[in-house]
Amino acid sequence: MHNSFNLILSLGDAVIITNKEHKILAVNKTYEMITGYSADTIVGKNAGILRTSYTPDDTYKAMKAAIGAGLPWSGVFTNRKKNRDLWHSSITITPYVVNGETCFVGVFRELEQLNRGLYLNEQRTGHIQESLLKVLAISCEIRDPGIESHLMNVQNLSKLLAARHNVRLNLGLSEQVVHQIGHSSILHDIGKSSIPEGILYKPGPLADYERTIIEMHPLIGIDIVDKIYDELDDSLFEKELQTAKNIILHHHERWDGAGYPHRLIGDAIPLEARIVSVVDVYDALTSKRAYKEKWAPDAAIRYLTDQRNQQFDACVVDSFVSLFVEGLITA
Repeated sequence: MHNSFNLILSLGDAVIITNKEHKILAVNKTYEMITGYSADTIVGKNAGILRTSYTPDDTYKAMKAAIGAGLPWSGVFTNRKKNRDLWHSSITITPYVVNGETCFVGVFRELEQLNRGLYLNEQRTGHIQESLLKVLAISCEIRDPGIESHLMNVQNLSKLLAARHNVRLNLGLSEQVVHQIGHSSILHDIGKSSIPEGILYKPGPLADYERTIIEMHPLIGIDIVDKIYDELDDSLFEKELQTAKNIILHHHERWDGAGYPHRLIGDAIPLEARIVSVVDVYDALTSKRAYKEKWAPDAAIRYLTDQRNQQFDACVVDSFVSLFVEGLITA
């Protein structure tokens, strides 16, 4: 080991030095203490010895692209210690040329030892959010034995449609925003949990007063979500619940302004609500209900197309139809 590495290895943070083939050349005492691997047992091994599936593949791709170009790179890894415990750490990898040979110096900061905060990688955070929102939605609407299928269909189709619409119209929405729309869509009808069953599942036409009660469910849903957020007081769900509130409150608005509860017109309706509106109606039409038979998918698509610029945003309908034409919507 070159003498110039001695100063680097004396750092208080965990340090690992590798060659171009990602073989470990040296580690310091802090690295040994944290990971449980002694230098004698780990030098010469591949640097991926601590790797876990909890670190997203995109993180490794970004790292390899940067160091392959001779550039420094910083990111967050979830690795596994010798005793099998997980180890969350931020790392900065810097190319270092010694005697004409390029080495890479990685300096780790163990996130568990920070005074405040808890690190969850994006994949893990997304899974937690999606799972808890699903449980919340289903538990609030458990009276209907078919509701889980409908909620999951709406969630899956909303993810597909949000992603397709984003690409087709070049909206520039981040992947996180697209996921938020998909995750949050499962809560769209949470307010129906407070509607009397005799009205909610009535097989015949609704009386005026019954329709008025039904049309209260977006406002009831907002009240439920506000209470949940007040109890959580946690930023983990802040963006998801705000997106959910837009969907809950506005997914029955119509493009022509004849919807409810606020009779919004056109682009005044949040995009996430316009997306879920199309998905919700399609799945409702193609599903059997106590008060109706299910429609054939082609018939439901014709209805959506007929309602372009009336009930629905025409561009959102066109994005949905493009998925159907490509066979990505099969029900």
